[in-house]
Amino acid sequence: MSIQNQDNSAKDSDRPAVSVMGLDFKTKAYAPMSLEQVHDAGRSGKFCWVDVHLDADGGAPADALVAQGLCPPDVLDHARAQEPAIQFSRYEQCIHLVLVGCKLNGDVFNLERLDVVISAHAMVTLHRGEPDFLRGVKREYLTDFVRHAASPSFLLYELWDHLLDHFASVQKSFEDRVVLVQQALAGSPDESIFRDASGLGSQLLHFRKVVLPARSVLSDLSIRKSAFVSEASQGFLGNMVGTVERILQDVLVDRDILSDSLNNYMSMVAHNTNKVMSKLTVVSVIFLPLTFLCGVYGMNFEVLPELKYEWAYGAFWCVVITIALSLVLFMRRIRML
Repeated sequence: MSIQNQDNSAKDSDRPAVSVMGLDFKTKAYAPMSLEQVHDAGRSGKFCWVDVHLDADGGAPADALVAQGLCPPDVLDHARAQEPAIQFSRYEQCIHLVLVGCKLNGDVFNLERLDVVISAHAMVTLHRGEPDFLRGVKREYLTDFVRHAASPSFLLYELWDHLLDHFASVQKSFEDRVVLVQQALAGSPDESIFRDASGLGSQLLHFRKVVLPARSVLSDLSIRKSAFVSEASQGFLGNMVGTVERILQDVLVDRDILSDSLNNYMSMVAHNTNKVMSKLTVVSVIFLPLTFLCGVYGMNFEVLPELKYEWAYGAFWCVVITIALSLVLFMRRIRML
């Protein structure tokens, strides 16, 4: 199994390099616009969401964000570095978030990075490809904007809400795989099941490392006052900390179930091996005195008095049968048979 970053450049070749949506929270009106109109829209009281594909057109649209003051230069460099880890940093004119989604493609665990820069009049999202959770936000945010939005912070809430839903979906996929491994271990598994279980355990641990920073980032956003996050949104973001805690707890439970299933299977194997060894021990105990008798009368001495008796052969077998039956009865009495 492998862990790799998502590369969707082929899928995004037909998408615009930059898309801008202007939102008027007073009139609940919205309209697409160009990047050059963002500053004018901000002066007129509108808030703009600027979505940029980093690899499109050689990165020129992303560089234009820096020229217009919508994105600090170091944030753009950091976004292009593509280090997938949830982070949060504050600037004088904006805040910067790094959100990381996960995607399971069979046995491959992919990471999807999204950089979010929120300033007074715009939110900029930077990404390669298009993360699944961002695609979900784009499908629904305009409906929520018209019905519920009171401030630009609702976009931040929408991003976190879809990201956590995405985390929950990934955790459910892991849970289903754990159940399949558990069922396979209950049957007659081959050696490949141990490789699959080991890979699944590693993926669960890596998934936990991806989700874990979300707890501290959400706590920071919900507690510390900021000009770019409304107090009303802070309450909702604070409630999401509990959701992250539940996802992390479910991941730990999945790891425990996987570990317990492997331990139970190994215990069953050891128990069955002990049963076989016990039966082999009984056979050895029965044949040990018989082997001794055969060894004695198989010696090449010229004088063996018993060999001259006519009844010696029958007596030998009587002794052998008596010893064998006695040992069998004794083994049954002590429950070794």
